[in-house]
Amino acid sequence: MLFNTWTFLCFAVVVFTIYYQLKLRGQNRLLLVASYVFYGAWDYRFLSLILLSTVVDYFVGARLHAATEVRIRKRLLLVSCAANLGILGIFKYAGFFADGLQSLFAVFGVEATPFTLEIVLPVGISFYTFQTMSYTIDIYRRKLEPVPGFLDFALFVSYFPQLVAGPIERARHLLPQLTQARTISRTQITEGLWLIGWGLFKKAIIADNIAARVDEVFRVGNDFSSGSACLFAIYGFSIQIYCDFSGYSDIARGLGKLMGIELMRNFQLPYVATNPQEFWRRWHISLSTWLRDYLYVPLGGSRGSRFMTYRNLMLTMILGGLWHGAAWTYVLWGFYQGLLLITHRWVVVDHDWLRLPGRIGQAISWFCMFHLTCLGWLIFRSKSMDQIWNFLRRIGTDLTIDLHEVHIIYPVLVFGGILVVVDAWIRNADDPRTRPGWNQGLGPAVAAGLALLALIFWPIQVKQFIYFQF
Repeated sequence: MLFNTWTFLCFAVVVFTIYYQLKLRGQNRLLLVASYVFYGAWDYRFLSLILLSTVVDYFVGARLHAATEVRIRKRLLLVSCAANLGILGIFKYAGFFADGLQSLFAVFGVEATPFTLEIVLPVGISFYTFQTMSYTIDIYRRKLEPVPGFLDFALFVSYFPQLVAGPIERARHLLPQLTQARTISRTQITEGLWLIGWGLFKKAIIADNIAARVDEVFRVGNDFSSGSACLFAIYGFSIQIYCDFSGYSDIARGLGKLMGIELMRNFQLPYVATNPQEFWRRWHISLSTWLRDYLYVPLGGSRGSRFMTYRNLMLTMILGGLWHGAAWTYVLWGFYQGLLLITHRWVVVDHDWLRLPGRIGQAISWFCMFHLTCLGWLIFRSKSMDQIWNFLRRIGTDLTIDLHEVHIIYPVLVFGGILVVVDAWIRNADDPRTRPGWNQGLGPAVAAGLALLALIFWPIQVKQFIYFQF
């Protein structure tokens, strides 16, 4: 299986060795083969799904561009959406909805025969489904012309650095880079190596070291955990999921730069956000903008009444939560995020009731938003409603620190502190040499310090990326 950090990078090195010897056509064919080998290494049978999406959307896109009648164009778009969402629905949500129907029948006293499907979830299916759907939707909207070469389009759908966990690229951004000759500058090489190194550090050193403590508290159902341990497990998961996911995005962007391909930035220091709207402009940007452009705006966006705007926000976030997985906790997480956005819009935007001026006001807003975000991550990480309630009950009744639980708290403080210091310094710069202090020795000292920390705290086993399951 190729889906762990080291084999992912080793696979990329092998590809690079050949890639630099080829011209554009050969590079694209190599990347396409490598992408299919990479995806097929998890389960070769699911190559048929990604190939089916590719074939459907390629030919639908060509027909959409040529068609002039509105009726025909709508039918073609419906074919694309039905094919992609149908595959996604069967493989990701069939069991979830079957269980839901069974529970609904039980409410009315109807005993339904249990219906279960033993379906393995294809890795990254939510990511490449949204990516290929954006292609046909943009052609339908006359914002994009179809790509003439089928193999180039197949590479757009399956490009391996970002295939299984994003960022979810738009055809308007990525396809021109795949069809035109690429040059690789020294700046791209420097930026690419830094992004790969920092992304690997965030994933392997910060996320995976914290994950062991977070898993310990969530695994035992916190029956023996104090409120403090529960609280720091939530803080820990907030750091873990950010470093794990943004670490992957950094590695993907870094690999892209080494190929002369610029992938979109997926994170912009999300935990400095002071309100829910700002958070979603900074967190998983490729998904939040996709939901905005292809769901929220078509629903009506903020063009109608306040009620309709609030409805659109809630529907968008619930579907965004369901995108992450077929579980009621994800639906609840989406509902919670929608509620935050609606509350912020109603209180601050629509009525201008609560604006805290000055630095103290900003600090209070940040503190509140950070903890509201952490509450959301508790919902996201929990396996059941009971577990959510257990955590909240223990935090609300017992915040004493037991000595035998210090091993849960200190990794969160230590590795969280490292993350804050480095992120505050580089400020999302792709090249840290542009940050103040590099030429005065600060930069090399930070790089050397991170390398030393990596040697000391390298985990025994590097875990799979969290978002590979989506």
